[in-house]
Amino acid sequence: MDHPTAAPAAPGTSLAPRPLLPILAVATALVFWASAFVAIRHLGDQISPGPLSLGRLAVGSVALGAVLITRGWIRPASGDWVRLVAIGILWFGIYNVALNAGERRVDAGTAAMLIQVAPVLIAVLAVLFLRERSGMFLWVGLVVAFAGVAVIGLTTSPGGDRDVLGVVLCLVSAATYSVSVILQKPLLTRMTALQVTWVACTVGTIACLPFAPGLWRDASAASVGDVGWIVYLGVFPTAVAFTAYAYALTHMSASNLGVTTYLVPPITVLMAWVLLAETPPALAYLGGGLCLAGVALARRRRFTKPRSRERTSSPPPSSPEVP
Repeated sequence: MDHPTAAPAAPGTSLAPRPLLPILAVATALVFWASAFVAIRHLGDQISPGPLSLGRLAVGSVALGAVLITRGWIRPASGDWVRLVAIGILWFGIYNVALNAGERRVDAGTAAMLIQVAPVLIAVLAVLFLRERSGMFLWVGLVVAFAGVAVIGLTTSPGGDRDVLGVVLCLVSAATYSVSVILQKPLLTRMTALQVTWVACTVGTIACLPFAPGLWRDASAASVGDVGWIVYLGVFPTAVAFTAYAYALTHMSASNLGVTTYLVPPITVLMAWVLLAETPPALAYLGGGLCLAGVALARRRRFTKPRSRERTSSPPPSSPEVP
């Protein structure tokens, strides 16, 4: 997803960070992203999906903008704005609304497992639009991952369509996330991850402005604690986690770092069990395991050279789970 451009070091300083700092940055991002699924699930009965998206994105945009002021601005090319706007509407707008609505119907752990289908979709889209080579592992992984989705869908819908709709909404989030990663890759050769994220987050905020009356209504009726959770979603899983992950990407390979996001579903399940006293249905763990196995298979030989003979200047897109 995010490939930041590392700032040049000051004269006389070393580019090598303390070995523990990138690891701490990764751990911070994973825990905050996992906690977002739990927070969204907790707020589902108090704040409607659209207003919750607007509140979170508005707070995140302000927080990211405060950091960006200290880093400088790279002027986007005219064609870059089309991609930035598309990413903002898809990833930060539709993704959040669909996920918030989906988590009203499925538990936090199940939602986290379903979003992990995104890396498989990214691999397929990279073959179709970025001319990356495909192999047997990609297509086998695709089948295995969607078999897992089918198991989760059947498990969470014992008596009607309500939970199936929740599964579909989570998959819509995964799909918009996947398309956005493909759109984002060329931008990250020219701009920092922080700038791309802030612009997209701000576009998503603008796209969600029609939900402003609903946010005022829901927030007015909500407790101080619930309003605090909205602020938490904007500051920590959005601004802090994105920044921490961007820092880690300056010191670790994208492929190695991308694998760490497989830890998000188990962390989410543990948090939901402790904080919400909920766990996915028993067979959903089997479906989640199939999803993760499919992702692992699809990524096994994914990072190959494009069919074009031109060497790319950026690493392949990572695919962190960003709830």
